[in-house]
Amino acid sequence: MATEPATRDEQILTFPPGFLWGVATSSHQYEGGNTNNQWYAWEQAGHIKSGDTCGLACDWWNAAERDFDAAQRMGLNALRLSLEWSRIEPRPGEWDARALERYRAMLRALRDRNIAPMVTLHHFTNPLWFEERGAFLASDAIERFERYTAHAVEALGDLCDFWCTINEPNIYSIVGYQIGDFPPGRKGAVAATVRVQAAMARAHAAAYTAIHRLQPAARVGWAQNINTFDPARPNSRLDWRIATLIDSAFNDFFPRAVRTGSARFPFSLAAGDLRAVKDTCDFVGINLYYRDLIHFDLRSATQLFGRREVAPGAPRSDQPVTGTWGEVYPAGIVRVAERVAPLGKPIYVTENGVADATDRLRPWQIAQAVKALHAALARGLDVRGYYHWSLVDNFEWAEGWATRFGLIALDPATQERTPRRSAEFYSAIAHANALTPAMLRAYAPTALAEIFPDSPAAVAPETH
Repeated sequence: MATEPATRDEQILTFPPGFLWGVATSSHQYEGGNTNNQWYAWEQAGHIKSGDTCGLACDWWNAAERDFDAAQRMGLNALRLSLEWSRIEPRPGEWDARALERYRAMLRALRDRNIAPMVTLHHFTNPLWFEERGAFLASDAIERFERYTAHAVEALGDLCDFWCTINEPNIYSIVGYQIGDFPPGRKGAVAATVRVQAAMARAHAAAYTAIHRLQPAARVGWAQNINTFDPARPNSRLDWRIATLIDSAFNDFFPRAVRTGSARFPFSLAAGDLRAVKDTCDFVGINLYYRDLIHFDLRSATQLFGRREVAPGAPRSDQPVTGTWGEVYPAGIVRVAERVAPLGKPIYVTENGVADATDRLRPWQIAQAVKALHAALARGLDVRGYYHWSLVDNFEWAEGWATRFGLIALDPATQERTPRRSAEFYSAIAHANALTPAMLRAYAPTALAEIFPDSPAAVAPETH
């Protein structure tokens, strides 16, 4: 659906030339047929909560180009994808030239469509042989990750100079070693959680150095998941203290290591030497989705005595098979960008989206994200791009196909794709490099009064 042109008296949120409007993806969730990594073994052991199997996923290993065509039609100029280490190095020291050629074909296809690739080297998946050795807890893990990185950059560096070393090291370590929903499925292993994240920080630093040795002008960073934790009772000192403690434990370890080359006590007791990690980024990627309100509760010892709550009437996404996700919080882009600004590097929103099978909330979420991006720029924050999660419905890790994050709906059985209205909305923004009241009236009228309160025909926001 085409939007009407904005009238001269209407406010427009415009973005700088060259601002990146993209989508984020990952290899295991998109490629299909990955049977040599620990997530496939996890699935085969019956740990996918929905009972689903990944199968072909989005069939990118065979036909990624059809979705690249969709991204091009949408006017997107950036796409984040990851490499599957288990394809590239299926056995220790054995390199698969055909896998690397397929990735070369993908990168060429993106460039042919004027879509700039960002390549992630590690997005949650390990080769089975690496996992069996202890993954990042193995004594030679950093050396092996550095070797894989160098091999990938040597093979692909002429087609990409924009590298994300590791995706969400805090999620990988906390959910895999503390909560137990990700492989290896350990629960309550606090010291191991810290050691894993510290090892990933050292692996990131080694990869950073290796990439710059091979590609001096490369842009290298990582993607950090940052959840917002606020006190449930703003006047409660205990809520404030516990919210601050949880925030530090969940969000701060990796950014602090990059900023200072150290870990905060008591994490420093298990982290080891992090001095090599200091200043190892050319950009910082931020992945953000939710806000939780934290209520001090002595009965919540396993959650550091903080009970998570969501404010009444706050927007909520489709929920996971078990457990809950917090308030959908795209406005947090401003707060999170301010938080990482002391690193002194360009900032990219490397993931932000919502689980929403019926598209009831996603148009509002996109509108609020764009408003927050514009506000961040207005505050002088060096935000250079936004990658929506995700382009097509993807296999959502332990949730399987039960939650749908795509701008484009996917039937995994038939591979049929159906663009949601939010895809049209995001396309309009990308084509214009701007957000206008006319777009909101066409695609997200409930957000109009929140973003352009003085616009004609603005409507009161609804509870989402």
